[in-house]
Amino acid sequence: MATENKKELNLREIKIVPNFIKNAPGSALIEQGNTRIISTATYSNKVPQFLRDSRKGWIIAEYSMLPGSTGNERIVRERQKVNNRNIEIQRFIGRALRSTFDLRAIDGKTIFIDADVIQADGSTRCASINCGMIALVELLKHLVFEHKIAEFPKIEFISAVSIGVKKKEILVDLTYKEDSSVDADINIVSSENQNIVEVQALGEESSIPKEIFKRVIDIGIKKNLEIIKILKRSLE
Repeated sequence: MATENKKELNLREIKIVPNFIKNAPGSALIEQGNTRIISTATYSNKVPQFLRDSRKGWIIAEYSMLPGSTGNERIVRERQKVNNRNIEIQRFIGRALRSTFDLRAIDGKTIFIDADVIQADGSTRCASINCGMIALVELLKHLVFEHKIAEFPKIEFISAVSIGVKKKEILVDLTYKEDSSVDADINIVSSENQNIVEVQALGEESSIPKEIFKRVIDIGIKKNLEIIKILKRSLE
């Protein structure tokens, strides 16, 4: 049976600044512990070829870690190379945000969510979703204000949290040090209605017992509800 330490089940402090980039129609800065990410949301009046005549819009995400975000060992800018990790994370963010509202509300438009990690200390993909959620809402408000869409769509807020299992001990909102040492790493995206959007689970040299996995899912949903409250509060 997994053990739970009160301190290890607490989220790191989360601070959010909506409209952080004044030139972008939607943006936010998130500080989740020592992880800091800037997200911008922009749009175009066209959709991918496969959505032509579908009466739907689309959401695409891009993710990058800036040089120096992990310390003195400089990261080469991703535009100069193919990075499979980035591609996987971008798809993860895009899938999550596309679940938040009916894409027919942005018929004919593509929304671009760009997540730039300016300081990394674990859980960057989850923090990118949390930050992207705010940037997306701000963009949708902009589209309504500019009469680009008829009305603000009904949104089901989502958030993401990372959870680790180490020797049957459960840890929440992993730092880089914790993420590097856990036996299993699970990323959970869920909604304010406690629906599961996506789960990524990886056992590092060991499998995850079913009873522990079920407990991790319950904890993830609970922690995401806490994050969603913080997200909504930042928009008030």
